[in-house]
Amino acid sequence: MSLFSETINGRESWEKLYQSIPAFTMLAEHILRGEGLPVVQLENLNAGTNAVFKAGDFVVKIFAPKESGFDEELTFESELFATQRVNAIGVAAPKVIASGTVSDKYKFDYIVSEFIKGELLEDAFLLMSYGEKREVGRQLRKLSDSFNTPCEPFNTLDIIKDSNRCGFWEKFPKQFQVERLEYIGKHDYGEKIFVHGDMCLDNIIITPCKELYIIDYADALLAPLCYEHCIMPSAFEFGKGLIDGYFEDYAAGELVDTVFNGLLIHHFGAECIKYYHPDGQVERYKNLNDLKKTIERKLQVVD
Repeated sequence: MSLFSETINGRESWEKLYQSIPAFTMLAEHILRGEGLPVVQLENLNAGTNAVFKAGDFVVKIFAPKESGFDEELTFESELFATQRVNAIGVAAPKVIASGTVSDKYKFDYIVSEFIKGELLEDAFLLMSYGEKREVGRQLRKLSDSFNTPCEPFNTLDIIKDSNRCGFWEKFPKQFQVERLEYIGKHDYGEKIFVHGDMCLDNIIITPCKELYIIDYADALLAPLCYEHCIMPSAFEFGKGLIDGYFEDYAAGELVDTVFNGLLIHHFGAECIKYYHPDGQVERYKNLNDLKKTIERKLQVVD
């Protein structure tokens, strides 16, 4: 008898199942028993692509198998390495408790990590004062600086050479696409370091003691520093306090250049750019100069 009895045959089928507690209970319980951990009732947690559940004091993350249409084997390996690396450095992040693979009806990779009790920063920051937000921004910068350091290669992603891999840039005008690739080819992006890659508000937990934990290292890779910093303004929902705290050491105009250079190569860059234009239509960006001017205007009026 299979631990997982549902049928997966493409993205649509997986997207209907990946947050289903009944579908994953037997598989999750098998994982917990095998790792010598208590078997308790599963609870849903925020999930993007993979199946993520709270099981008492632990989080069980079960990665989408190849039959889902998602290529998550590389994501599993990257997240495992990245989380163990920040654990070793001493960064406030969930500790990896166990990891492995279950060969059942499908091949499921998994990671079990500790559950951090707290509130998503996405919710908490709504009630914070400007000063509190600025202090949170400072703390987040200290955390990211601690792991934005040189690191041995741990996946095959090359964000510069494979800068068009997500395909989202095809929505932009042809002239913009041409200028973007020419710019990336000529621009000196500098040293590649370890980056989290997706430090948005729902990947940060604030505990009752006001400690900050950065979670979900699935998008970690080696990239220039601007790759980490460029998505912060939009990830912070353009909140002035968070931006002022995180970038308090930046000179005038430096943030505009960082955002511009980083978004052109970021995996989520095309999506983030939408938030800089009043109507969100990427077709309005006829060339790179249009983008840079729009970024500059937006960052001058952050709330």
